[in-house]
This record gives sequence, C-alpha cells and structure tokens, in this order.
Amino acid sequence: MFSRVDNETLTARAQQGEIRLPQRPVLDVTSVVAVGAGGAPDLPVVGWQWDGLDIVRAISDSPVINMPERWYEEDLDAYPGTFRVTYSHGAAEIPADIVAIVARMALRTLTAPTVAGGVTGETIGPYSYRTDGTGIGTAVAMTDEDRKELDDAGYRPKAGMSLVRRR
Repeated sequence: MFSRVDNETLTARAQQGEIRLPQRPVLDVTSVVAVGAGGAPDLPVVGWQWDGLDIVRAISDSPVINMPERWYEEDLDAYPGTFRVTYSHGAAEIPADIVAIVARMALRTLTAPTVAGGVTGETIGPYSYRTDGTGIGTAVAMTDEDRKELDDAGYRPKAGMSLVRRR
C-alpha cells in the first residue's frame, strides 16, 4: 500500500465515463487508451481528465477526432467502455503516523504480552511463573484506538460503490 509504483497499467471498464483508480495516493496519470471492440484498434483518448485524486474522466462532451464511427452510434453496446490507464501511485516513504501506530503495537506486545497471544510469563507479588513458549505465539494486536486513528487519517476505506445499469 505504501510502496511507490511508477507507470502501472490498469485495464478497467468506465462507469458513466469515469474510471476510479484503486491504488492511492495517485501521483500522476500519463495516458488513457480506449480498448477497441470487434476488430477496432486501440486508440489513445484525447481530452481525458484526472481529478487530481483517483478519478479519470475518459469521456467528455468535447468532440473527439479519429474515433471509430461505430462508437458514436445510438447502440450503447457498440461503445466498448474499456480503457487502459497508465498511472503512478504510492508514497515514497511510509507515513509517520503509520510508523507510530505500528511501533506502539510492537511496544505493547513486547512490554505486556496479551493473553490472546499466549502469556509466556507473569509475576503477581511473590508468585512468578513462566511457560516454555513452544507452540505459543505472542500476537501483535490492534486496539480500537489504533483503528480510530487509521480511520481519522483516511487509511481505512469506509464504503464502496457499485453502479447498476438498467435497460
């Protein structure tokens, strides 16, 4: 999620002329190519727009030159609606807030292993015991506070969207 990828190619179907790029943050969109249908050639799209976040508008109201005539017919099925988008995404460095949350999780596990991960030792007053640890793993756990911080920072998706076309 946090590694930078340059010039990745995604083939996707547009939803009402818009293509949502799945990996974020999107750094750059370099090309949009319409995939030909029924023997038509693949053609670079002229006039596409990127919203600067994660949506590419492949179809605009402006006239497009040199597209196959069959794409302009009234039959909606004749337009392929599939595009190849080349774009760069990801971060050069892992964000500091993510590093802080992971470090806090590791520190909690090392200083006070949880029962969920298997207690390897415990001291209560003068009484102390320790297990041999074979077959017992210590789990690194994410707290509700950690999840809330990730939600607030926008790292965890909250909802998705589907488009249904009625004929």
